[in-house]
Amino acid sequence: MKYKKIGVICAMEKEACTIREALQNTREETRGGIPFTLGEYGEKTVVLAVCGVGKVFAALCAQTMILCYGPDCLINSGVAGSLSEKLDILDVAVSESLVQHDMDTSPLGDPVGLISGLNLVYLPADPTLGDAARAAAERLGIRTLTGTVASGDQFICTSAQKERIRGQFSAIACEMEGAAVAQVAAVHKLPFVALRAISDSYTGQNEMDYPRFAAEAARRGAALLLDMLK
Repeated sequence: MKYKKIGVICAMEKEACTIREALQNTREETRGGIPFTLGEYGEKTVVLAVCGVGKVFAALCAQTMILCYGPDCLINSGVAGSLSEKLDILDVAVSESLVQHDMDTSPLGDPVGLISGLNLVYLPADPTLGDAARAAAERLGIRTLTGTVASGDQFICTSAQKERIRGQFSAIACEMEGAAVAQVAAVHKLPFVALRAISDSYTGQNEMDYPRFAAEAARRGAALLLDMLK
């Protein structure tokens, strides 16, 4: 991977702790209420942040990280729900593009999901980062699926909700932060990818799946990211 200074954003501490423990020569800073860890991993400099849940916290974190630390790229690492029968629990979704499934100005004649100002529905991810993620997954024996990751300020937990998002956007996974980070990265013309280990199944049985698999999925996603950085 050609980038030397890597910005990594996780929503929750359980998604970030494995990454933080792997860093060397670390120091902790707080900017705008957001905890940042700066450290080294091999030849890479890593800026790691735990942003909190939801699109507003994610965007705030991404903007602060870019302005204060100047990373060469951004990676959003965490867990997600599957929207595809081809993406099972503990598999990893690699974003080709990202959408905000709860963005809707269609009464004004816009396509559902259109981001005003950028005039995009689908925010493209960086192919170099995607290639690095897939290569790391192959080395680790982790199955991946590449496609559109959908974000919104909702915990999607029913089959009807999942079918709506998949049908509207052809998305393969849903979560609550990635597209917000992607929007900030797009404004700054900064390479970005979202990596999402699957914690709950396509069936929508979140009450059974999520508590059991979220921590394990977070560890798997972190292992993939760390292998990427090598």
